Amino acid sequence: MPDPRARFIDVFGQPDPVIGVIHLPPLPGYPASPGLTAVIHHALTDLRALAAGGVDGVLVENDGDQPHRVTAAPETIACMTLVAREVVAAAGAMAVGVEILLNDPQASLAVAHAAGARFIRTDYFVDRMTRPEYGGEMAIDPAGLMACRERLGATDTLVLADIQVKHARMLEPRPLAESAALARQHRADGIIVSGDLTGLPPRAADLDAARLGSGGVPVLVGSGLDEANAAGLMAAADGAIVGTSLKTGGAVDADKVRRLMDRVRAARAPRGA
Repeated sequence: MPDPRARFIDVFGQPDPVIGVIHLPPLPGYPASPGLTAVIHHALTDLRALAAGGVDGVLVENDGDQPHRVTAAPETIACMTLVAREVVAAAGAMAVGVEILLNDPQASLAVAHAAGARFIRTDYFVDRMTRPEYGGEMAIDPAGLMACRERLGATDTLVLADIQVKHARMLEPRPLAESAALARQHRADGIIVSGDLTGLPPRAADLDAARLGSGGVPVLVGSGLDEANAAGLMAAADGAIVGTSLKTGGAVDADKVRRLMDRVRAARAPRGA
């Protein structure tokens, strides 16, 4: 049986990567958008700060599109493709990923494939969850997403999937280990565990439960990683996605990235000793 970690390590060049998030300003189509040129400038500025700090990958999200649309509008797909292509071109060998919020993983996958990105994140994959402020139950279709990946010829694009994601309520409560096992069965390449809210880390027990059900598929911290908790969380997980704690005044702060990555490298060192 193939090692479920092999492609993950190949993409990130690291068995326990730290993926920094590029939160975009509002895209064209939203009244507050600064325009596409300014969005690209913001993305590339954050990319330079993340790269200077030593992260292993970056994730481009349309976080500024508030309120989010549940599925992507045509202009969002077009703009995200252009922005992601610019980031991929500037990122060199660093892995770039895409997530179109709130819940359109097939659009994320299409954008990633067209832009040359290496992975996507999807908040909703196998768990029935509701967001009343966005119309109720979120659609999930893991088989359809994987069929889309096959149809596009994008089988090398990793799907990193949240389980029991923050901000939403489970409609069919079950143990985290069971959600992780379902994500593995539906061919997720990484399983993401978040805290209850943005900026809050997951509990170590939740990471342990996810790893119990993951069957060797990498388990990542999806929120709340910072300098203070990096050593403990990275010891319990196979990587992390980090955004909020790396910012100062709405932009990525290279010094914060460096300090976090110093903690991460110190935590990694005993493993390679």
